[in-house]
Amino acid sequence: MSRFKTLLTVCLFPLVLLGCSEEPPGGWHGHDITGVMPDLEFELTDHNGEQVTAEKYRGKVKLMFFGYTSCPHVCPVALRKLAAATRDLGDQADQVEILFVAVDPKRDKKVLDEYVAGFNPNLVGLTGTQEQLKEVAKRYRVAFSYEEPQEDGFYIVNHSGAVFVFGPQGKTRLLIDEETKTANITEDLRHLIEQSAG
Repeated sequence: MSRFKTLLTVCLFPLVLLGCSEEPPGGWHGHDITGVMPDLEFELTDHNGEQVTAEKYRGKVKLMFFGYTSCPHVCPVALRKLAAATRDLGDQADQVEILFVAVDPKRDKKVLDEYVAGFNPNLVGLTGTQEQLKEVAKRYRVAFSYEEPQEDGFYIVNHSGAVFVFGPQGKTRLLIDEETKTANITEDLRHLIEQSAG
């Protein structure tokens, strides 16, 4: 995981310095990447088997995380944190959508609906063909790769642990890293919701 986190950091560091948006009092807890990363765009399949694009989720703040359903640690921890941060918004929780892009379609497609149901009603599972997934990953400068299968057939998928945050109209806003606390994510989300309402 560390080499992919390093790769993402190296790719995004110059962009983080360039981000510029209206900051809340005290600043953002995530990295401001407004205007320096592409807007939200994809063509994938959701956990219900429906072909979807980013347009379906327009109107809500969106959190996008790349992972896979067989991930033993990083993905469950990250998704539980995002789910908790969203729940802590209270009445504003329905204004946020969590998009989990599952990059291991060979295993993910069979269990994606059951997997996302265990976290949060606002969590959407997304996957697709290898070509579709690689296109989305390339768009957001994210790397993923498959390790050699073990004797029992299980294999690890290396992937980034970063979370991309998009505004209601799909504009890139923040990059949240693995160290960001749940309460701080909630605070950033609340500010984004209030900014979009204003």
